[in-house]
Amino acid sequence: MSTNIFSFVIVLGILIFFHELGHFLVARLFGVGVEKFSLGFGPKLFSKKIGITDYCISAIPLGGYVKMTGEEPGAEVDPADIPFSFTHKHVFKRILIVAAGPFFNFFLAVIIFFGIFQISGTFILKPSIGTVQEDAPAYKAGLENGDLITAIDGSAIESWEEMAKIISESNGKSLAVSVRRGESSDVMHVTPELKTTKNIFGEDVERYAIGIASSGDVYSKDLNPFQAFSESMVQTYKISELTVISIVKLLQGSISTKTLGGPIMIAQMAGQQAREGVANLVFFIALLSINLGIINFLPIPVLDGGHLVFFFVEAATGRPVNIKIREIAQQAGIVALVLLMAYVFYNDIARIFFS
Repeated sequence: MSTNIFSFVIVLGILIFFHELGHFLVARLFGVGVEKFSLGFGPKLFSKKIGITDYCISAIPLGGYVKMTGEEPGAEVDPADIPFSFTHKHVFKRILIVAAGPFFNFFLAVIIFFGIFQISGTFILKPSIGTVQEDAPAYKAGLENGDLITAIDGSAIESWEEMAKIISESNGKSLAVSVRRGESSDVMHVTPELKTTKNIFGEDVERYAIGIASSGDVYSKDLNPFQAFSESMVQTYKISELTVISIVKLLQGSISTKTLGGPIMIAQMAGQQAREGVANLVFFIALLSINLGIINFLPIPVLDGGHLVFFFVEAATGRPVNIKIREIAQQAGIVALVLLMAYVFYNDIARIFFS
């Protein structure tokens, strides 16, 4: 239990720090005064003032905030503070300041993945056959368990993912599959068949397949700094894409809302990853950081995405959104977030007592 709580505080602290650091750095870059940089909410546990900024750690570690000079539209600002006022900056500068928080969450993920790939390289699933379905195209062509696929139609194959992509995009065209079996090599002609399978969301999808499953064998590949950076960008993009698709499918009802989790589930998962090793915990932080970045870009008032919607409307119309409309939208956003938090807490508790 103590591991879960400690890991939860560490994970959330890192995520919140990077998010708020993004807002802080870009605000300072554009000359906006920052009055407070807080990790957590509620009573202060630690506070130190440097210049005009009060840096503090607060008791409730479920968020954080950066309070900028003149942040609230319509609020009175001392004439001497107008050059440092957020509201008085050009709308595109305000857009960049608000967007910097979520972007820094993606930046954190890239940094973590870069470190992992630079230290450990990358692990690649071999195009090695574990099982062959009876009467499937691969079986009829003579492929066997343990065969290593080295090329398709003369193009070298280095990973199972690469092989599967070529097969699924074959449109049923016969493929010349080069196989290494023990010390011998051979070329076999396989014609993929259109099959109905389940995707990672449990949905039925049609794709071309030849009826083989992976042996699960992997090999490691060292990466130079440029390759590690490129791979970290690709990994961040893939996880981001999958997260966005998951959110869309949740809204469509394709994925059950019971899969949503809140602070309790995050604490449990953080504790589990910490017990399995630092590398697992760091990878988990990267995944959560991407999720936090995407969630904050959602066009919900109160979140960064909601503020961005107001600023984009202002940029398009040439005038700020009416303060009354903003207030109503903010209140609706707060209600929506409170209801969502209540629901994920319910899911967390249901998993503990009823699963």
